[in-house]
Amino acid sequence: MTVKLVDANISSFGSVFEKFKAEAPKNKVNLILFLADNDPSTNLSWCPDCVRAEPVILKKLEALPDDVALLRAYVGDRPTWRNPQHPWRVDSRFKLKGVPTLISWENDAIKGRLEDYEAHLEHKINALVSGN
Repeated sequence: MTVKLVDANISSFGSVFEKFKAEAPKNKVNLILFLADNDPSTNLSWCPDCVRAEPVILKKLEALPDDVALLRAYVGDRPTWRNPQHPWRVDSRFKLKGVPTLISWENDAIKGRLEDYEAHLEHKINALVSGN
């Protein structure tokens, strides 16, 4: 059906996430995709895993028969992300270790997640969105 796409960065995440959570009951699937920012010199993500995973994830979501909400949360440039005190590394809800990380959000909590090394695998994406 449709993918409702919304983007956030570190500074806008709080308000965007609150709206995402408020609208979550209206959607069959709610996902948060943590990604690295684009490098201004190349207009591509500085993270090769993100470059590989994002198109695969979007393609899989667009093929779903149900309404899907996807919040893309950009972690910042490489030095910002590498900081051990990065807000999403220390946030008890997310505890990010790498990007990309794809999280299934249901009933105001994480239902499942794919870490950086597996977020591009179609069978894993299918399992995450189907709840298996």
